[in-house]
Amino acid sequence: MDLIVRPDGSAEWNGRRLRCALGRSGVIAAADKREGDGATPAARMPLRRVLYRADRGAAPATALPLDPIGRDDGWCDDPDDTAYNRPVRLPCTAHYERLWRDDAVYDLVAVLGWNDAPVVTGCGSAIFLHLARDGADGGFAPTAGCVALARDDLLTVLREARPGDAVRVMEKAG
Repeated sequence: MDLIVRPDGSAEWNGRRLRCALGRSGVIAAADKREGDGATPAARMPLRRVLYRADRGAAPATALPLDPIGRDDGWCDDPDDTAYNRPVRLPCTAHYERLWRDDAVYDLVAVLGWNDAPVVTGCGSAIFLHLARDGADGGFAPTAGCVALARDDLLTVLREARPGDAVRVMEKAG
């Protein structure tokens, strides 16, 4: 089953309509995705594994591989490094995104299969399904290119997801 995500910030999972946040630059064709562009790639991205902050909540119920996030966990987003678009341990000499954050965004995160088999330098990294932040207009704040859901919706998706399920971001509404 796929989480169907539309560019208007709506999504569908198992017959349910959900709200989601997308990249601040909107949705972009997969072939045009570049590191740091703030866009969410239009693609089918398998749910690879789930990461969670054990100090902020119990492990979510899921059939997907599951790992706690540690204080020294990061994700390399440096196209010039051999660990590009891979998990890294901190400290790290390359540029990275810290997974142990002060805000709650990565308290629960699903790693998506974007640019990982094989990794293509500069075509985007750290594309996740994670928790949404509230925005100024009552909706969700945009992401840096990820897909984000409300906590209850993300927990539902993870509980019902099976290996092989994916997030499918549509390039056009409809």
